[in-house]
Amino acid sequence: MNFKLVLRITGLSLFIEAGAMLVPMAVALIYGESPIPFLCSILLVLAAASVPVFLFRPKTDFFAREGFFTVGLIWVLFGVFGALPFWFSGQFGPYIDCLFETISGFTTTGATILTAIEGLPMGLLFWRSFTHWLGGMGVLILTAALLPFLGISSNFLIRAESPGPVKSKLVPRASQSSKILYAIYLSLTVLEVLLLRVAGMDWYDAVTHAMSTAGTGGFSGRNSSVGSFGSPAIEIIITVFMLLFSVNFSVYFLILTGKLRQALKSDELRFFVIMVALSVAAIAWNLRSIYDGVGECVRYAAFQVASIVSTTGFASANYDLWPEFSRMLLVVLTFIGACAGSTGGGIKCGRILILIRSARREVRSIIHPRAVSVVRLDGAPVAENVIGTAQCYFIISLFLVFAAAIVVGLDNFSFGTTLTAVITCISNVGPGLEMVGPAGNFSQFSVLSKLVLSFMMILGRLEMYPILVLFSGSAWKRS
Repeated sequence: MNFKLVLRITGLSLFIEAGAMLVPMAVALIYGESPIPFLCSILLVLAAASVPVFLFRPKTDFFAREGFFTVGLIWVLFGVFGALPFWFSGQFGPYIDCLFETISGFTTTGATILTAIEGLPMGLLFWRSFTHWLGGMGVLILTAALLPFLGISSNFLIRAESPGPVKSKLVPRASQSSKILYAIYLSLTVLEVLLLRVAGMDWYDAVTHAMSTAGTGGFSGRNSSVGSFGSPAIEIIITVFMLLFSVNFSVYFLILTGKLRQALKSDELRFFVIMVALSVAAIAWNLRSIYDGVGECVRYAAFQVASIVSTTGFASANYDLWPEFSRMLLVVLTFIGACAGSTGGGIKCGRILILIRSARREVRSIIHPRAVSVVRLDGAPVAENVIGTAQCYFIISLFLVFAAAIVVGLDNFSFGTTLTAVITCISNVGPGLEMVGPAGNFSQFSVLSKLVLSFMMILGRLEMYPILVLFSGSAWKRS
């Protein structure tokens, strides 16, 4: 393990975090608020980052083990240092609450410990939403774009952070792929800001809600989330963009390069669209006795399905009061999540599709033992190791959910609260059911539960392996 290089890349990423804090500090100054929480945080982050960056001159040997280890370490430290502005402000309670809120932000989960949001300093709420935007595309993607200047290959870093069962680059150079991804990400964010402004939001709300949508995080500056605006136009815009950010960004690259037909052939995209359409129809039908008219039912069903399946977590209504069928369907969508290569969380539609097709192959092999059947995705055969990895990921996810639920169960809350709190954290959605529903929060959980849930958020965002490598004893060996 090349520890000096790992620490130097970590320090470089922390420089980026310190620079990012300048933006909310500027917002605080604009609104006449104290910049001290951000200033103190920036100085501490710079002090911590300077040691490995300026003192270490390591060899540039960087392989898969270093990539996974670096990613896991950086995401943990981003939460630790990113919590400082909240802690220094004195507005967010003890440090564990600040850490929980920050990890929830960077992992684009959106679970919150805040019981009252409106009235908090604008700079802090901006940082809260900004963590979503930074974490959505992945801070490591941005770092990877800078690594070639240090003479370091960024392939293993991107592979360790990129979500989904199959990793792919848009162009041969990984650093160039990072720049293309961020260009698409930024363009969609700016477009949403402009549309929300036209729909009636002020600039501050438009920017913060667009950042939360882009990162599929769901932090809002309003106690009642998007529902507080009471605007169908705003809900429609956010619904559309939540779905757009749920799609694999490779699809947008293909469209931009004139390969529309190839983009539309994506099996995962078709699966995602059909799943969303059927879920909206089913929930709208189930809500017919609650809302007046088909339009109202479709409006609320579409927004909430988009919010949950994209793992954003915005709310336009308290869906915890909906019929049991709708609530259970939303929990299933929480577990499935968005497309691979998007900013969304969950198991990912691509991985679910591979699991379904591999299960179908097993059934066929029982019926026709001599037949040779191949699992295909987008017309191409899926490698057996990819199928095995998808199956392993699903099994580990289930194990972690139940293991974490047992620990969180020590708080003695209801089964629905405990289980959905864990599922929504590992899937990076935010709200669950009952006490952690859209009208609730995570403030009443114990310190142990908050640590476990924070750990689950990071595991879900990084799809487990970088964090598991970080805690693996063999990864710490030098050879």
